[in-house]
Amino acid sequence: MTQTPNIPPVIESDEREYRDSGVPSTVAIAGHPFHPLIVTFPIAFLTGALGTDVGYWLTGDAFWARASFWLIGAGLVAGLAAAITGMLDFVKIDRVREHQAGWIHMVGNIAVLSLSLISFVLRWGNQTGAILPIGLVLSLFVATLIGITGWYGAELVYRHKIAVIGYGSNHRP
Repeated sequence: MTQTPNIPPVIESDEREYRDSGVPSTVAIAGHPFHPLIVTFPIAFLTGALGTDVGYWLTGDAFWARASFWLIGAGLVAGLAAAITGMLDFVKIDRVREHQAGWIHMVGNIAVLSLSLISFVLRWGNQTGAILPIGLVLSLFVATLIGITGWYGAELVYRHKIAVIGYGSNHRP
């Protein structure tokens, strides 16, 4: 005789959430959310600046200092574009504001852009002199924060199904 296992209520709740088709992004091209696409650029640029700062620290080669300066500048521009699209979803989609992950993601990324702007201004006209130690420390903080805010951004997409194209509970791939 086989017994049917008891399913705890939390799993039933998770199953309902799994079947939820999600909320599409308010900023999309042909139904594809724009924010998750463009965040890859500031993530790459601003975490890359940590690598080039370490490169300067290890070699003393000014090339790495210039590379850091330009990566941070590009990260700021791309980050502003990502911030605009993300803020539009934050303001227009109630589900984003209902979850702690949405607030941590938004506030953390404002901190990322603020610290990056400080780092960029410090390096303006003195790219090599601004790296050790403050530029390197700022790059480390920025890269760490990006890791944390990226985690919460993924939480919004994969767990809370924000900015997804929903198929409903009958869809089976």
